[in-house]
Amino acid sequence: MPLSVSIVSATQEVWSGEASQIIAKTVEGEIGILTGHEPVLALLAEGQVRVTDTSGTVHRVQADEGFLSVDHDRVEIVARDAALA
Repeated sequence: MPLSVSIVSATQEVWSGEASQIIAKTVEGEIGILTGHEPVLALLAEGQVRVTDTSGTVHRVQADEGFLSVDHDRVEIVARDAALA
């Protein structure tokens, strides 16, 4: 079962869909999310979020401050500013 992902900024949805992996930069370092990951809430640091969709394509999103939430294979990333890189 893939991850259901939503990446939004304060003004728009930047990317959403199904993914097999997400790598994001948090204030404590990089975090990798795969299916079955335990629930987590983390503060994002400024940096790139890499989303590997179910076809293997890597989408890069530049995100500036916000948070990442994981619960039951649903990943939500909310950033102050975010755009496809």
